[in-house]
Amino acid sequence: MKNCLECEAPIAGRADKKFCSDMCRNSYNNRLNSDAYNVVRNINNQLRRNRRILEEICQDDKAKTSKSTLLAKGFDFGFITSIRPTQKGNIYHFVYDYGYLELDNEVYLVVKDSRSEK
Repeated sequence: MKNCLECEAPIAGRADKKFCSDMCRNSYNNRLNSDAYNVVRNINNQLRRNRRILEEICQDDKAKTSKSTLLAKGFDFGFITSIRPTQKGNIYHFVYDYGYLELDNEVYLVVKDSRSEK
């Protein structure tokens, strides 16, 4: 007779059954995947925080802000969702539908992507 992979209790039923209950199956898989879930959850939390900061700064279609203001609010420049180069050679870094472009002297232009409103 086989034993449950989670609690080691004897398993009755189908020959290929690995767990004695749904609770053991869920517990086993949650424990197995917990590290991966933590990494993804932490990245998603930082991306949402970055987007909220950009949204707060950019009330209209465009706004200017300083790097120190962004950092003080908790913005992390290491987390973006896309990069869009312009025809002029500028590179916008986007966090979902809000982007920023570094201007001079640590000043940033923050924009809202109008294409996302369609």
